[in-house]
Amino acid sequence: MAWDEWEQLKTAAAERSAAGMQLNHIPPDPGSGGTGDLVVNQDDLGAVGHDAHTLFEDLRVGADIAGAGADKEGAGTTQQAAASLQSHGFTSGGALKTTVDVWTSQLKTVLQACAHISDHLDFSKKLHAEDDAKIGAVLLADNGSALPVSEISKYFR
Repeated sequence: MAWDEWEQLKTAAAERSAAGMQLNHIPPDPGSGGTGDLVVNQDDLGAVGHDAHTLFEDLRVGADIAGAGADKEGAGTTQQAAASLQSHGFTSGGALKTTVDVWTSQLKTVLQACAHISDHLDFSKKLHAEDDAKIGAVLLADNGSALPVSEISKYFR
């Protein structure tokens, strides 16, 4: 490729990027007023929180290789195998022990993250339900019914 052609390509690329960044997005629904607000339903929060709790339980029971088949001292079968290999002079015993230790550490981190997500979403769901009830009690039409969104949006103009 000739040097002049390379310079032309660089200039053309710079001109294209000079137009600024444009993020891909979904156009707003014509009936929504185009606000683009994030909407999360209580059921969505509950479902994600439930899934996080289910994952926590499944991992806690099924991924604990350090405690699986534990003997009276609490060492699992993998730890027992690592100790046996080490006692017979196999270097793979130490590597297996390290693997179990790293796996256990990372498993605990994932379990803590799942528990945090589940607890946080349960808390958010409860807190926002209370907020919705308070707001709903304040925003009533003259006849006592819920104030429609079209009326509420007038307060933001």
